[in-house]
Amino acid sequence: MPDVKLGAFTPALEEHAKANGWTIVSMKDDWKQVFAFEKSPVTAIDILLEPDVTMLEHAAANSARLLKIFPKGFALDAAHRPHITMLQCFVHTADLDKVNAAVGRVLAAAVANAMKLDAFKYYYAPAGATGVAGICAKPTPEILKLQADIIAAAKPFMLKTGPIGAFSAPHDDPAIDAAIIDYVSTFVPKMSGANFNPHVSTGVAPKEFLDQMLVEPFATFQFSPAGAAVYQLGPFGTAARKLEEWDLKP
Repeated sequence: MPDVKLGAFTPALEEHAKANGWTIVSMKDDWKQVFAFEKSPVTAIDILLEPDVTMLEHAAANSARLLKIFPKGFALDAAHRPHITMLQCFVHTADLDKVNAAVGRVLAAAVANAMKLDAFKYYYAPAGATGVAGICAKPTPEILKLQADIIAAAKPFMLKTGPIGAFSAPHDDPAIDAAIIDYVSTFVPKMSGANFNPHVSTGVAPKEFLDQMLVEPFATFQFSPAGAAVYQLGPFGTAARKLEEWDLKP
């Protein structure tokens, strides 16, 4: 090998390498190709409470109405489970078991299905020209504490944001993809504590229709949580794929 200074790559050295069939790699230009570290997969999750039969019946009735107006929306089914979101966030897929264990400890100490929640109005979250509608419940001190405890348990594993691939499927409209990523990324500052809006999403419709629905009289009713689970989020923020579930203490 030619005598060269440390770090130098002279023409003589290049000729020597070619003559001996060496592969020449540039630390500057080729490092990322030689050592191509794959990004860790990310999952968008919804830590949620599952409502009782009373809420399920009201949610199903509103969902059927919305589907008549906007058939491209979603029905409440196995891929779109009615629920009350406590926390939405992005986590590394490899950390899901740790997240589930941490949240499970919080739920084991709670008495969630003894809560009495009052449903009192419709609402919707804008998503492009449409909105994701739902039935709201009044926040109580008990559900606010439970949300705070769940967020604290999941916080060590939460990521600032994630890709649309973290959801079970994308939307047809990139604007809705961007909106749902932003919603999940900013959930804690915008949708927790004093900003928490406990609700069960029921479907999608044009904003003009939803604006009319909001001013209609609403027949209030009371319901309780009946279960808890972690789901992978799907289109429109739906609970699409169950990852974990728990029995709640009576």
